[in-house]
Amino acid sequence: MFEQYPIQPKRLKDLTGFGPRSEEILAEVDIHSVEDFMAIDPYTLYAKIKPMKGMGLNSIYAILGARENISWIEIKNTRKGEILMRLDDMGLAPK
Repeated sequence: MFEQYPIQPKRLKDLTGFGPRSEEILAEVDIHSVEDFMAIDPYTLYAKIKPMKGMGLNSIYAILGARENISWIEIKNTRKGEILMRLDDMGLAPK
């Protein structure tokens, strides 16, 4: 489950690109542990947090980056088209 991390993160804020505010946001949608975070589909999680104030495309990049232990910027720069197509299929793409 944590094969992308050389040392298993203990808290959500220990994931790449996350911090204390990320833990607060995820707690609002009942994600309280790294195990909870890794168990949920990243796009399903994005659908849950998207309605919150300040949540935009960078949020899905951050979710994917945290799961894969890489920068959200790298996700944005290399997979934006693929992500937007998936979000469009789900009715979640920006207008």
